[in-house]
Amino acid sequence: MRILVTGGAGFIGSAVIRHLIDHTTFHVANLDKLTYAGNVASLAHAKDADRYTFYHHDICDAQAVARIFSEFKPTTVMHLAAESHVDRSITGPGAFIQTNIVGTYTLLEAARDYWTQLPETEKTAFRFHHVSTDEVYGDLDGTDDLFTETTPYAPSSPYSASKASSDHLVRAWYRTYGLPVVITNCSNNYGPYHFPEKLIPHMILSALAGKPLPVYGNGQQIRDWLYVEDHARALVKVATCGAIGETYNIGGHNEKANIDVVKQICALLDEMRPWVVDGQPKPYADLITFVTDRPGHDVRYAIDATKIERELGWAPEETFESGLRKTVQWYLDNESWWQDVLSGSYRLERI
Repeated sequence: MRILVTGGAGFIGSAVIRHLIDHTTFHVANLDKLTYAGNVASLAHAKDADRYTFYHHDICDAQAVARIFSEFKPTTVMHLAAESHVDRSITGPGAFIQTNIVGTYTLLEAARDYWTQLPETEKTAFRFHHVSTDEVYGDLDGTDDLFTETTPYAPSSPYSASKASSDHLVRAWYRTYGLPVVITNCSNNYGPYHFPEKLIPHMILSALAGKPLPVYGNGQQIRDWLYVEDHARALVKVATCGAIGETYNIGGHNEKANIDVVKQICALLDEMRPWVVDGQPKPYADLITFVTDRPGHDVRYAIDATKIERELGWAPEETFESGLRKTVQWYLDNESWWQDVLSGSYRLERI
């Protein structure tokens, strides 16, 4: 099998590529623009594998994308390339429209042109796997419901609206042209190699620097947390075994309020890297600061992952407690990785 991964230098994409290199014999190509959040250091051991190829291009570059399809000849596309930070989408939505919508369209057209020219047996085996988010479903505030694969779309932010648009494009290319697609919608990921603008790494690194830990509003926004390596396993399972035309929701069964996540991080750091001021231990929770809430901030997301568990046999292996401990330990053990990130233009701001 030959898998083309878009956005493979990003957080989730790099986890997918590490999984493919470490646990399969597939040939893997990584198509990545290397924006601020793309980091080839997250693929340090994959880059030396003879089954790995890197293409430094933008998915909006139709000519480059067509050439990559022709050269690499994928049997499967796993499309993860996206602008993904909600705060950035509020202040600069244009990049999200371009990458998430126009980029997905460009990739779909290249895939369709490539797929229609394949011999019949290869054409039958081809898959286009589009990786999306639970944010397309909107907000579960005031209910005990869970997002299912049939939940109506109601995106709140420019980011989630752009991802909802890309989901609709993928389904349209399946319905109109017969392109064999599968779609996944995941809950909030966390784990090693996460760019530090996102909640969990932001809080870990800000705490280690003795900086304030900014929590939006009252911190009661609830997210379902999914360890990124569990997600990578699920994505590969869907890409290789998912039924054409189907959508699979992927969640970690870990609903947590943001303030509780931050407090758990502080407690782990108190244990693993005590903060000492003037010779006296001080709790990291003293750094928690409540700030003005984000515009249009959804209150609750929660995924029903019954379908993927029932039909494909996937289930998360990490609890939130075990995954968070592994994550904090990884950041403590890999300072050179995140110091390189912070040596660029990003300085632990909340955008």
